[in-house]
Amino acid sequence: MNIHEYQAKQVLKGFGVPVAEGVAITSADQAEAAAKQLPGPLWVVKSQIHAGGRGKGRFKELGPDAKGGVRLAFSIEDVVKNAREMLGSTLVTAQTGDAGKQVNRLYIEDGADIARELYLSILVDRAHGQVAFVVSTEGGMDIEQVAHDTPERIQTVVIDPTAGVTDADVAKLSQALKLDGAAAEDAKSLFPALYKAFVEKDMSMLEVNPLIVMENGRLRVLDAKVSFDGNALFRHKDIQELRDVTEEDPKEIEASKHDLAYIALDGTIGCMVNGAGLAMATLDIIKLYGAEPANFLDVGGGASKEKVTAAFRIITSDPNVEGILVNIFGGIMRCDIIAEGVVAAVREVGLKVPLVVRLEGTNVELGKQILRDSGLNVIPADDLADAAEKIVAAVKKG
Repeated sequence: MNIHEYQAKQVLKGFGVPVAEGVAITSADQAEAAAKQLPGPLWVVKSQIHAGGRGKGRFKELGPDAKGGVRLAFSIEDVVKNAREMLGSTLVTAQTGDAGKQVNRLYIEDGADIARELYLSILVDRAHGQVAFVVSTEGGMDIEQVAHDTPERIQTVVIDPTAGVTDADVAKLSQALKLDGAAAEDAKSLFPALYKAFVEKDMSMLEVNPLIVMENGRLRVLDAKVSFDGNALFRHKDIQELRDVTEEDPKEIEASKHDLAYIALDGTIGCMVNGAGLAMATLDIIKLYGAEPANFLDVGGGASKEKVTAAFRIITSDPNVEGILVNIFGGIMRCDIIAEGVVAAVREVGLKVPLVVRLEGTNVELGKQILRDSGLNVIPADDLADAAEKIVAAVKKG
């Protein structure tokens, strides 16, 4: 689960992390009062969407010369003017795609005198099986670009979970970021605090870009991007309350209600598969045969008829779907259950696009018989390659 920047900063502030004061607003009428709560004379007006690259983004409605999604304001009047322009407009960034995201919230933040911009993130390093800091002196930039152009400027410090962030780890991180003086002193409390927040709140990623050294030499988290492990949210009712469903795909929200693993993609072939590995293989083979998948959807090993029906309904609700591939290997999941679910779903929501079904495993013959007896226009497939070839051909023909 992702949260907004202002929410991330409130979470981090609770662990003693230094952040600027700010006020979140949802209406331009709130902008003046929000700005007056902050000292100024510099305010920063920040779009709050679940996507990076906001400062370099563009608003669809405002023309090519308009400022991006993060703006400096040197008067309260400027804060109000920017708020009126930004709220309700569609911000397009490198991460949103051409569709962009509507800005429904702004964060009015107190400005800072910046001496240096640094990069810091905390994530689970799968190569080591431990949490690690990834840092760079090249803050404020796309870390992917830094990794491509100057990978030597990115350093990783792996943290021993039994010891936490030690003095030696702080020293390595400070050296990598070239911190000295007051900034090096701040680092002694900042790095352990960030690690504590990451672990205790079951974060999957914490990115601070930039982490700044101010003109007075002190450290401050200027931006924060946080995502949480969805499997651990049951432990954090306070974090669950931060969820903003307006930032999520309605299909993904509906899928979560039925405990379906669903991720919307940009293609045209809807997929319903049981098992994450098989689902990934299905996406790959669709691409191999020259098409693009519209989603990742794993119905799981013990799906019921009702769950399968819900999955099918979600797939067909996507207007980009031009064909559907059902690929089931019946181990725990029985093929007849899948077949009954598909039949029920088609009769409920209708079928306007080609449907290819590949079944294998437990009760496979019964499942195939149910599909044959249904009278539905289902294209059977013998194996995964056959299924992918048939659905791609059917879509291109249609």
